[in-house]
Amino acid sequence: MFTSPLIAAPMAGGTTTAELALAVQGAGAFAFAAGGYRTAEQLAAHIAPLRAAGKDFGVNLFVPRTEPLAPGQAAGLARYRAELASDAARHGAGVPDVELSQDDPRVQDYWTEKIALLLEDPVAVVSFTFGLAPAGVVAQLQRAGTKVLASVTSVPEAVAAAATGVDALVVQHDGAGGHTAAFLAPDGGGFSTLPELVAAIHARVALPLVGAGGVCGPAEAKAALAAGACAVAIGTALIRTDESGARALHKDALGDPAFTETAMTRAFTGKPARALVNSFVRDHAATAPAAYPEVHFLTAPLRAAASAAQDREMLNLWAGTGWRSARPGPAAAVVEGFLREL
Repeated sequence: MFTSPLIAAPMAGGTTTAELALAVQGAGAFAFAAGGYRTAEQLAAHIAPLRAAGKDFGVNLFVPRTEPLAPGQAAGLARYRAELASDAARHGAGVPDVELSQDDPRVQDYWTEKIALLLEDPVAVVSFTFGLAPAGVVAQLQRAGTKVLASVTSVPEAVAAAATGVDALVVQHDGAGGHTAAFLAPDGGGFSTLPELVAAIHARVALPLVGAGGVCGPAEAKAALAAGACAVAIGTALIRTDESGARALHKDALGDPAFTETAMTRAFTGKPARALVNSFVRDHAATAPAAYPEVHFLTAPLRAAASAAQDREMLNLWAGTGWRSARPGPAAAVVEGFLREL
């Protein structure tokens, strides 16, 4: 399924550029394009250079929620909007009203159109995160010649994903930077390391596994492979590279010793995601509602204004637990460093 034991994880929001995907692909890793937050037309343009390169690659999509916000979530969103007003005013930004209907294309992340695109013009691999694609969609993609992956964070999620007929699983430990792929409530069976999680799922599910989360160097990659993974994915390790589309403030923050910890927070998007702890995380982690993607759109103008003002204390500085190992320079050098050891 994969041409390499090393995979470049898809990082939505602009970090995974076509240039980054092509660079890691050229260095020997398997590249994924990030389909989240893009329309079908934007996704088609994003992957066009990868199609032209002629090598297999993957596309990652967000699985949209299936129910509207509950009344309590909507009320929490309104309170959070009021709470953010002073932060937004600091940089002359507004806090928009984001009462979105369940069928709003932004809530659905343009799901139907992107599935149609990938059925009409298939790619080698499609992975899903934030939930499970319906078994019928999985089967349609497979009939088109695509291998399908589901992202999971626990044994129960892995068992549920296998039942949909997917070809493999991305096993994401909570040490991963950015959003968690979790879609079931925690079962109390957390694992302290990625290899432990991989081994537990390997014992229950007879599917190929990709280990992800906290893979900051070859040693962590080897441990995940030894535990039963067929490949490992890296994300944070690529954020500071030349080809990454991450903001310069984000890249620099990953190398700044002033930042000393990461935390899972809903403050920026309404969905738990691991980020460097800055003032925004400290101020709002306790009050941000579980309302994704509404909170994402609520904070977007504020984040854009903070970026323009060079204020990293109000930015979503996604980072895995191994962020200190991320280095600037060509992405190819990062990939080659891993592959020399693997």
